[in-house]
Amino acid sequence: MCCIRRGQVSSFQVVCNSCVKEMENTSPLTLVVPEHILDPLLASANCAKLDQALENLIETAKTPDGRLNLASVKILPIVLDLIRCQISSSNHVLVTLSLKLLRNLCAGEILNQNCFIEEDGVDVVARAFDSISFDTNFGDEIIEIIRFGLELLGNVCGAGEEHQAAVWFRLFPVVFKDIARVRVKKISDVLSMVLYSCCNGSNEIMRQLCEVQGLQIVAEIVTTASRDGLGEDWLLGLLAKICLEESFFSPLFFMLSTAGIVEKNNNLKETDDIFTLENEFLLSILYESLNKKRNELNVSKEFALSVFGILKRVVTVVDFLSRGQSKLPTGTPAVDVLGYSINILRDICAQDRVKLRSEESVTIVDLLLSSGLLDLLIDFLRELEPPSTIKKSFPQESTSVQLKVCPYKGFRRDIVAVIANCLYGMKHVQDAIRQKDAILLLLQQCVTDDDNEFLRECGIWAVRNLLEGNEENQKIVAELEIQGSADVPALTELGFRMELDPHTRRAKLVNISPR
Repeated sequence: MCCIRRGQVSSFQVVCNSCVKEMENTSPLTLVVPEHILDPLLASANCAKLDQALENLIETAKTPDGRLNLASVKILPIVLDLIRCQISSSNHVLVTLSLKLLRNLCAGEILNQNCFIEEDGVDVVARAFDSISFDTNFGDEIIEIIRFGLELLGNVCGAGEEHQAAVWFRLFPVVFKDIARVRVKKISDVLSMVLYSCCNGSNEIMRQLCEVQGLQIVAEIVTTASRDGLGEDWLLGLLAKICLEESFFSPLFFMLSTAGIVEKNNNLKETDDIFTLENEFLLSILYESLNKKRNELNVSKEFALSVFGILKRVVTVVDFLSRGQSKLPTGTPAVDVLGYSINILRDICAQDRVKLRSEESVTIVDLLLSSGLLDLLIDFLRELEPPSTIKKSFPQESTSVQLKVCPYKGFRRDIVAVIANCLYGMKHVQDAIRQKDAILLLLQQCVTDDDNEFLRECGIWAVRNLLEGNEENQKIVAELEIQGSADVPALTELGFRMELDPHTRRAKLVNISPR
């Protein structure tokens, strides 16, 4: 007797194995489902149609009690068998619904998570991915298969190291790399979640992710995100681990840059396309991470020095003769790399007395300063045209030297902010400013400027840190004031006032700020 269950079909026919030979002309919508799979699914869902049964079970598995009840009747192995017999089918409806159901079943339910591993569920999902042709464009059905499959694996990873390892060693690197090349935001977002979940607490998996093949996968995800935008925070967390806490920012950065190829051939060309949109996006993401978790992240010295190295390179590319018309991001990769590098260094320097991971007492700020950070920043300020307030108060003078302008709005302010953070509580930096004859230069930043919002506030903060507890610097500022070389009406805001020394009859600054 034919077992086509015409009363139990929905948008397709369900056929048992014994009927297949009798059917000469099988419809494309006819799906072969063995009875040992079909019957338990229909019974568990109390439903006569397979696709509706799966939908009902998906709803049931949304609650903890529902997941536990379905675990007790061992529904998960049956769903895996359903996928196995449908992977080669051209109709993806059952595979999609099955993956969605498995995803829900493994959401925090350890019985289902363990069963998934015991029944070789990772291999089933990997085979479902393998059946997809990643070299061609595909529709929403395939995207859903990938998305639900990844969400399922992410839920399974939540059960611990054994589960993480099972997912990682079956899909890394080939399958992960194929998926990472899919330029679809909701896929790259979920892939970031799976990678983060695999690495969480596993030093071995983290080590492999930070090697060449792993970084290539991350670079593909960053490329997609740079074009389509950032979704959830998984990529933020992943990049924070790789770049901020570990020491693999530099190789990832240059994988995203044409500079990496040119540098390998020892033929570095200073062209506008050295830095890419992907470079800018990576730095912007790391800048955002630093802002969100400034007190939680232990930034490595390698990261700080790498960002400074990029800053020194990008200044050779940026056009400082074209005035920037917008804030960050400007849409010009090299300018944005410049701006985000400076802002990241500003935030790193704001972490006062951050120690390296060794027994040394040297701070990251000290390392940056010994590498030439202060010299570079002072040179920036010297080469820039004066702030607009100062520029308007002096007659135009002809000069053979063309002064640089801010390549983006806020460039001068950002430089002053980095210097201010470097000065805070560090007398040797205060002394270095004096020795570089840059005190007057900093005083000139305590003004408003058309292209630099909050420049005056940053300038006042910088000068405050410059003078605090440093009598030599205070004396120079007092002499500049009395000579008329510097006009700083904000000295009171800085916590100082001008007084005449009764013994020397010379002007001096007195600290009047409360202790």
